Amino acid sequence: MAKAAPAISTEATDFDQIRSDFPVLQEKVKGKPLVYLDNAASSQMPAVVANRIDHYHRHEHANVHRGIHHLSQKATDSYEETRRKVQAFINAEHEHEIIYTSGTTDSINLVAYSFGEQYIDEGDEIVVSEIEHHANIVPWQIAAQKHGASVQVVPVNDDGDLDLEAYEKLLNKRTAIVAIGHVSNALGTIHPVREIIAKAHERDIPVLVDGAQAVPHGQVDVQALDADFYAFSSHKMCGPTGFGILYGKERYLDAMPPYRSGGDMIDKVSFEGTTFNVLPHKFEAGTPPIAAGVGLGTAVDYLSNIGMDVIAQREQELLDYATQQLLDIDGLRIVGTARQKASVISFVFDDIHATDIGTILDQQGIAIRTGHHCAQPAMRRFDIAGTARVSLAFYNNREDIDRLVKGIKEAKTFF
Repeated sequence: MAKAAPAISTEATDFDQIRSDFPVLQEKVKGKPLVYLDNAASSQMPAVVANRIDHYHRHEHANVHRGIHHLSQKATDSYEETRRKVQAFINAEHEHEIIYTSGTTDSINLVAYSFGEQYIDEGDEIVVSEIEHHANIVPWQIAAQKHGASVQVVPVNDDGDLDLEAYEKLLNKRTAIVAIGHVSNALGTIHPVREIIAKAHERDIPVLVDGAQAVPHGQVDVQALDADFYAFSSHKMCGPTGFGILYGKERYLDAMPPYRSGGDMIDKVSFEGTTFNVLPHKFEAGTPPIAAGVGLGTAVDYLSNIGMDVIAQREQELLDYATQQLLDIDGLRIVGTARQKASVISFVFDDIHATDIGTILDQQGIAIRTGHHCAQPAMRRFDIAGTARVSLAFYNNREDIDRLVKGIKEAKTFF
């Protein structure tokens, strides 16, 4: 994902109508209209997705892959149609390279375990960045401890940009894999992942990309990036919780052992031994969250109908406006001013604790996130305990930002 091209116009898109697609945005919180600015944690769900999930429960519910009766076949068709939609959405080469998981965290754990079993040896190194989400740090620490490897960290500068020179110096014959976030959830930094991947591939090093904060906000093409693994979550892209995607290149997925075992991931079972199913089912043990999978398919349709380039441009416009308005507030400092950013603004404000800011804004119906954002190493890098984080989506508008600014100014008078 890259910064949206200025040539793209959002004028032809009716964002007021789009906003009405989200019932929760009509809610009131403590007597005031909701302003939802916590989209990096979870986006809201349009009615069409909720209705599709409800329809599945009412008219299609059955277990998938295991029945010859009508409902089972219907449920299976709906569930597997999402895989084809996701393949097209991220431009994967093969449908069977799309693995269903419970979310980005589960996807990264799958790779850390299964790739680790096959490819990580004693003395190897795993490269991550200084501003990763914990979900792209801890699984690699566990894999490193298990296999006698080590985790190497790429630093970022004071703006939150990755030190590419330091990154290149870390790559060597002992590097087993690079695990990098496409977009920082804590700072909004968009990493130059195409360049990062190309530098690793020069040394035949595979790269996993945590795309949880990228896929909802712009077009992602895994083949153009040449990513070896790409992980993301349904609930950050207008879909339901508890469902996610791991894209992996066929050659790696074929070689990796199953992450979990049980039903649906087997070919033949006997007490003498077991053989495993083909991709993608080798990694999909047990009864899945079928309704969530069906819902994700509708969310993909919804986003595609708007257009990911349009969404990226809309959010860039909102980000620019919000940044300008927030910087005009005396005592407010934005943490993370990278050259390319997604629609995330983290800030500290005078000596007011971030939690206090969030609490006061909540009294005004404004939802933001406060704390370390599951990125404690990133907070330590900037010598802060945490930030107040505003994260925008395409269904937000300038009025949301204006109310945020007013609320922050009121917080200052309160303290």
